[in-house]
Amino acid sequence: MTSSMYAVSQRSYGGPEVLELVETDRPEPGPGEVLVRIRAAAVNPADWKIRSGDVRRFGEPPFTEQPFTLGLDLSGVVEAVGAEVTRFRPGDAVFGNAFPPHGAHAQYAVTSEQWLAAVPRGVDHVHAAALPTVGLTAWQSLTRAVSLSEGQRVLIHGAAGGIGHLAVQIAKAQGAYVIGTARTGKHAFLYDLGADEVIDYTQVDFAQAVRDVDIVLDPIADDYGPRSLAVLAPGGTLIDVRGTGPDRSTVREQAAARGLRFVEFGFTPSGTDLESIAELAEGGALRVSVEKVLPLREAAEAHRLSEGGRVKGKIVLTV
Repeated sequence: MTSSMYAVSQRSYGGPEVLELVETDRPEPGPGEVLVRIRAAAVNPADWKIRSGDVRRFGEPPFTEQPFTLGLDLSGVVEAVGAEVTRFRPGDAVFGNAFPPHGAHAQYAVTSEQWLAAVPRGVDHVHAAALPTVGLTAWQSLTRAVSLSEGQRVLIHGAAGGIGHLAVQIAKAQGAYVIGTARTGKHAFLYDLGADEVIDYTQVDFAQAVRDVDIVLDPIADDYGPRSLAVLAPGGTLIDVRGTGPDRSTVREQAAARGLRFVEFGFTPSGTDLESIAELAEGGALRVSVEKVLPLREAAEAHRLSEGGRVKGKIVLTV
């Protein structure tokens, strides 16, 4: 087995141009770790936020030192396992999370066996790689941050985006009435996923059009938080999954004054939750949309597209 690999690396913070394809040492798995030969890796907004220096810390340990490799999501085949690994063996097809500074935008990555699950039956590596971060964010926010129950009304902002389009399907699978915000051109896509109502936020003020919502899922932040409080029913919950952005103290205070619940939510890597997501995918209740597939060497272009904020679903790099 070769001892080197190709990876997308950066030596400084900046625009997409700081990304470069380099040859580097292939990692080796330690106790409880799995070496994955990556077949596909998704691009998330967190990647370009980290690349630009907007986020200097994502998980542990800090990686302000350069060079580092981005990439939170992977799908591939187990190449080798470290001591104490019991869930996987070489040759298994897996998907899950890896983290910078040794992320998934590379030919190989080492990650914890607890952050992986078997690739869902009938799902290829490209679509499996698109699932982990957005899938876990949507799943955990709707099943951990709140206890979503049948008949509840859920408003999902950015409903055609990576987190949003999976949250629509997960909420429907739980029996919710789902309202989404998206541009008109994406409405047919969302109705096909099961949305009950879709609002074009460029034409209609959702805060005037929607009422008595039990849960709002917000991946946008900015002024969406304060405006979303107006649509919540008494005792309702606003879940902010943006991760970075403006200070949330104002919306937190406004929520408390109204007797509403405000949650800032970030996903936790979990092979167990990925197994639940895989079950939905295998049963046909969850499908991930991949708008663009690019080779690893075009990671900079993938960042430009993601940063533009108009992607329907996900962007995936093939390795």
